[in-house]
Amino acid sequence: MEIAIIGAGNVGTALAIGITQAGHNVTISAGQPEHAQEVARAAGARAATSNGDAVRNAELVILAVPFTAAPEVVGQLGDALGGKVVVDATNQLSSDYSQLDRWDLSAAERIQARSAAPVVKAFNTTFAVDMPTGRAGDAQLDGYFAGDDAQAKTLVAQLLGQLGFRPIDAGGLVMARVLEGMALLNIALQSRYGWPWQSGFRLVGPTSVTEATAAA
Repeated sequence: MEIAIIGAGNVGTALAIGITQAGHNVTISAGQPEHAQEVARAAGARAATSNGDAVRNAELVILAVPFTAAPEVVGQLGDALGGKVVVDATNQLSSDYSQLDRWDLSAAERIQARSAAPVVKAFNTTFAVDMPTGRAGDAQLDGYFAGDDAQAKTLVAQLLGQLGFRPIDAGGLVMARVLEGMALLNIALQSRYGWPWQSGFRLVGPTSVTEATAAA
């Protein structure tokens, strides 16, 4: 699959590494082209000269930019996103990381309002260090995702599984609000207890991937 990653920070870098290792072709762009080139060399990906160049041949576009920039990026790409799936990996955290910027509307919903392409929330509940493998230590992590387009979600679920996550369909895009809250909780716990920013979420109990997906 041809995948574009917009953003070459910690998240964009981790996803580029994991996705290329999973056998996909990755093109990455960044505000500073030299940063994209650096990450591309490390990940075995291709560096794009612009966001438009990055998404041109992509089937799936991952937003790994600060949430404040994501709606603008999507708006600027406009029709270039036609026929593609947009994955929102952002979290709309306040400047001090103490709360969400909004509780009544997720970043993913705000992005969807700017684009006709289907938006799927994914990767936001996991720290970058765990993204290439979908694991925290020896534990497989849940890869939660949410969206309103069934075909788009199937594509994202497949990618999550290929990276090593247990894909869990959380429901419609409105559930992105909950997923962003989960990310906030994980961040708050790391700060409160001095944890090493490597832990993630996994549901335990009498459940399976099939049951969890079917119940969403």
